[in-house]
Amino acid sequence: MKLQHYIGGIEGLAPSSFEKRVFVQPWEKRIFGIHVAMMGLSNHLDAVKAVPTRFKSFWTWGHLRKGAEGMNPFDYFKYRYYEKWLGGISGFFVESGYVSKEELDAKTTAYLEKPDAPLPQGGEPAIDDQVIEYLRIGDSPKCDVDIQPKFKLGDVITVRNPPPTEHCKLPGYLRTKKGVVDVVYPGAYSYYFPTGDGVGDPMPIYNVKFDSHEIWDNLTEPKTWIYVQIFEAYLEDPA
Repeated sequence: MKLQHYIGGIEGLAPSSFEKRVFVQPWEKRIFGIHVAMMGLSNHLDAVKAVPTRFKSFWTWGHLRKGAEGMNPFDYFKYRYYEKWLGGISGFFVESGYVSKEELDAKTTAYLEKPDAPLPQGGEPAIDDQVIEYLRIGDSPKCDVDIQPKFKLGDVITVRNPPPTEHCKLPGYLRTKKGVVDVVYPGAYSYYFPTGDGVGDPMPIYNVKFDSHEIWDNLTEPKTWIYVQIFEAYLEDPA
């Protein structure tokens, strides 16, 4: 699997950043807003059918993360957080045909030549209302299906080691580790799209308790625990 899936517990990976500002550069606020608007106008939302938008695609947090996790590891660690967003979203718009690479390059050149030039004005109230409504109600992954959980409170489980995919919901440092089911969440939960490693269709989710020594041997303090919410597809009975 790619290194960016497996950084938990690795020593000496790189100096850590303790930057506390949410946005370091002004453009980061704008790319965040673009991403939120894309989620609020995604074609899987029923309310979007009545909104006059040219955005006709499926876009979620999962798609954003898929783009970042699919990067070459050297690029992944070279760019800052919102630089990954910018690259992923720009690439998506080019691949989806909303803008050509030549048009994007031309706009980039124009901006670099006159970074203080006024930004385009406009707006559609119905679009604004839809995005605000999306922020208010969200997009719940909980499904109205009757699926009985495979595991119960207190069960000892082993985390599976599925083949690596370009987007994964399983922290790499948990693979093959044993834990104890601490919470069985009621209902079933889907993911936005199949990840290729078992997640996608509705299934139970568990909060699993791990002894930190099971993961990192004696590098951690005694009697310390890690709690992780995990899809059922990533769990199995201990061998």
